[in-house]
Amino acid sequence: MALVIRLRRHGSRKKPFYRIVVADSRSPRDGRFVEQVGTYDPAFDPPRVTIKGDVAQRWIKAGAKPSDTVRKLIKRAEASTETAATVTA
Repeated sequence: MALVIRLRRHGSRKKPFYRIVVADSRSPRDGRFVEQVGTYDPAFDPPRVTIKGDVAQRWIKAGAKPSDTVRKLIKRAEASTETAATVTA
């Protein structure tokens, strides 16, 4: 089972809200997932990112591959914890 860390879309039409989840690569975008590791809300300026850093790193060490977008969000959250993005332990 190949695990990926990716975005899962929630929210209504034209008002997206995403959860950052660990899922099997074969499952659909909004389908079954293993664990939720954070959220991403692009409605705010700058967008709000909340990531459980220790949980995300544990899954990456276990072999889960983050998608390109999630990789950028993790770097943004780690780099700017004093702004709107936060990394929670």
